[in-house]
Amino acid sequence: MAKQAAQKQAAAKAASNNLPVKVITVNRQAYHDYFVERTIEAGIALMGTEIKSIREGKVNLRGSYAIARKGELWLENAHIAVYEHGNRYNHEPTRNRKLLLHRREINQLLSKVETKGLTLIPLKLYLKGGKAKIELGLCRGKKLYDKRDAIAERDMKREIERAIRTR
Repeated sequence: MAKQAAQKQAAAKAASNNLPVKVITVNRQAYHDYFVERTIEAGIALMGTEIKSIREGKVNLRGSYAIARKGELWLENAHIAVYEHGNRYNHEPTRNRKLLLHRREINQLLSKVETKGLTLIPLKLYLKGGKAKIELGLCRGKKLYDKRDAIAERDMKREIERAIRTR
């Protein structure tokens, strides 16, 4: 009996990994401002007009973050534009949205955030099997000199690529 349940869970996991993924938006500012130590996938509790607006690609994650309240994770300051064809029951663009994670995952993330001074930042929003998912990063803030080093490294790589192409 336990073997069958384990086999079913393994089959369900394999099926979920094969679902097509359509990236809607990437928070490039987060990669500039933070070191990403770990990522985790979470679902989002949305209203009907929000998912329609997401499918149109009208989302901005810049400046958004995740915070814990009463043992739940909430996405704050993420802007999902008002759906054009929505009626009077349209959503508020920057409302707080609940993130869907297992209790065990939430507890692990919160313990790391509290002890190490890390922050939960949304990195990507994408559709996976028709459902909106968000990739959260457990991030540590960069100092100004870290940002300068990253820019200098990127410029060096670009120069090397140019030199190789011109040969």
